[in-house]
Amino acid sequence: MEGVIGLLKLRVKKGINLAVRDTKTSDPYLVATLDSQKIKTKVIKANCNPVWNEELTLTMKDAKASIHIAVYDKDRFSNDDSMGVAEVDVKPYIECLRMKLDLNKVPNGTKLDRVHPSKHNYLVEESAIVCENGKVVQDMILRLRNVECGEVLIQIELVPLPGRKLNI
Repeated sequence: MEGVIGLLKLRVKKGINLAVRDTKTSDPYLVATLDSQKIKTKVIKANCNPVWNEELTLTMKDAKASIHIAVYDKDRFSNDDSMGVAEVDVKPYIECLRMKLDLNKVPNGTKLDRVHPSKHNYLVEESAIVCENGKVVQDMILRLRNVECGEVLIQIELVPLPGRKLNI
């Protein structure tokens, strides 16, 4: 695992008010890309508010790399339709990991940092980076762009490999 700094766990929870791409509904799935890796969720048939509850795992080599999120409508006889895109900036999350806290001594639910929505990110609302059961996680609701409507609820967690530096 040359050059890998950790395993990024991307928990894809659900989609909210996703765009209709078929007659009355859509068959959405989510694709996450990090560096040259691409991984996707299962397709949820006929649902613009899908609940995926899937954990996707990607290897992280660059602590500055963003996670690209794209949602598509699965079509049987033609190309899949885009339902929007988003980017996840992991830098604030990595900064919290670099604090080198003894997470077993940090109370559950402790907020380590907050990330506010801005024109430079895809956040719908403030996102807290918290200590949860000895791990650092960040839940976020992302507004999809290049589409008329839609949001996705995800959570990120990076499991650093021992002895690797989290430089940003």
